[in-house]
Amino acid sequence: MKKYSKEDLIFPDLSYEIIGASFSVFNELGPGLHEKHYQKAPAKELSARKINFIEQLPIKLNYKDESIGKYFLDFLVEERIILELKKGENFSPRNIKQILNYLKSSNLQLGILIHFGNDSVKFKRIVNQYQDS
Repeated sequence: MKKYSKEDLIFPDLSYEIIGASFSVFNELGPGLHEKHYQKAPAKELSARKINFIEQLPIKLNYKDESIGKYFLDFLVEERIILELKKGENFSPRNIKQILNYLKSSNLQLGILIHFGNDSVKFKRIVNQYQDS
C-alpha cells in the first residue's frame, strides 16, 4: 500500500485552515446546536482568518448542456474548495454523493465535508473523480 504525504494532497494548506476553522467553531459553540447555527459561525471564522469565500453559491445542474436546475454550495472557499457542513455523527453515503455531484457540476477538484457531532468535529476530504482535464 502506497504511503501518502502532504505533497500528495490537493490544496493541503487551505484544507488545513478550513478544517482548523471548523474545529474553532465547534470549540467555541460546543455540541447540540441546530445545523443552521453551525452554518453561520464558519463564515465569521473564515473571515477572521482572511480566507475568501462565497456562501450559498448557486451551481447549475446541466443535462446535455442545458440547465435543468441548480445546487447551492454551503461555501466555496478561495474559488477552489467546496465546504459542506452537516450536523451528525457519521458520514452518510447521501452526503458524500451530494458533494461528488457538486464537484462534478462545478468541475472543482476538492470538497470538504464537515460534521459537527455530539463530541467532536469530523471531516472528510472528497476528491472529484469526474474532473475534466
